[in-house]
Amino acid sequence: MPTFTAFTTLTDKTKAEALGEALERLVPEPYGVGVFEVEDGTGVWEVGGYFIEAPDEAGLALLGMAFDAKPFVVSELPETDWVAHVRRELAPVEAGRFFVYGAHDADKVPADCEPLLIEAAMAFGTGHHGTTLGCLKALDKLVEQGFHAKNCIDVGCGTAVLAMAAARIWPENVRASDIDQQAVDVAEANVKANNLEGRVTCLEAAGFAHDDIEAAAPYDLVFANILMAPLIGLAPDMAEFLAPNGYAILSGILNEQADDVIRVYEENGIKLISRDEITEWTTLILQKSA
Repeated sequence: MPTFTAFTTLTDKTKAEALGEALERLVPEPYGVGVFEVEDGTGVWEVGGYFIEAPDEAGLALLGMAFDAKPFVVSELPETDWVAHVRRELAPVEAGRFFVYGAHDADKVPADCEPLLIEAAMAFGTGHHGTTLGCLKALDKLVEQGFHAKNCIDVGCGTAVLAMAAARIWPENVRASDIDQQAVDVAEANVKANNLEGRVTCLEAAGFAHDDIEAAAPYDLVFANILMAPLIGLAPDMAEFLAPNGYAILSGILNEQADDVIRVYEENGIKLISRDEITEWTTLILQKSA
C-alpha cells in the first residue's frame, strides 16, 4: 500500500497548531497528522500529514499560504516490511499491571501481569506511544484506588488496547468504537487474539453516535485517546454520556494543549483529578460532578 507524506515548517506555534487541525480536514484525509517543535532551539515548528492516497497538492499549497508556512514537501515513501521493522524495534511495554507485547515476545510475559497481545503490524496503539502508555498507567492508578467500572467504553479505540485492558480487570462488557471501519476490524482481530470475545464489543461510530452506545449509557469510565480538537468537540457529549462521579481518561494531547482541554471539560462539569506527562504528551484523569 503506498504511503505519502506532506511536511512544512513555520515559526509560529499557534499557527502551527491551527494548520495541523486544518490539515486533518483536507480531502483526501490524512490518516495521521503531527505538529512538533524542532528540538534545535530555533523555534521552528514542523507540521506533517500521512496519506494513503496522493494528497491534494493544490489544497496543501492554499493551507500553507493561509498559515504563513513554507510550501509543503510531498513525498511517496518506498514499500517497507513494516511488520519486520516494528518487530525489531519494539520491545514489550510494562504499564503498571499491564504487559503489552507482540507474539514474537510471548516467552517474555511475566506470570503476575495482565497480558495484552498486540501484533507488530499494529504500529499505533501498541503501548509504546506516550498517549497509550499514559492511558494504561491512568487505568492502573484508578484500579489501585479501588475503582470498579461497571460500564466502560473506549472512544476512538484504534487497536482496542485500552478496551481490552479494562476487560482484563472487570467482567462487564466493554465497548470499543472507532470512526474508521478498518480500525474496528483491527480491534476485533485483537479482541479475538486475546480471547476476549464476548467481553469487548467493537463498533463503528463517531464518538457516542451509535444506537447500542447510546442505549448502554451512562458510562462510569470513558477512554478517549484521540487529538485535542476532537476531544474538545466531544466534551458536551462526554458530559451527557458519562455517569455522575464517572471518570474520563483522555490523551492524544500535547503538553501545551492540556490546559485548554481541561478548561473546556471543566466548563462541562467534568473536573481534573490528575495529569501525567510522558515525553511531549499529557494524559488526563477527569471526573464528572455528582
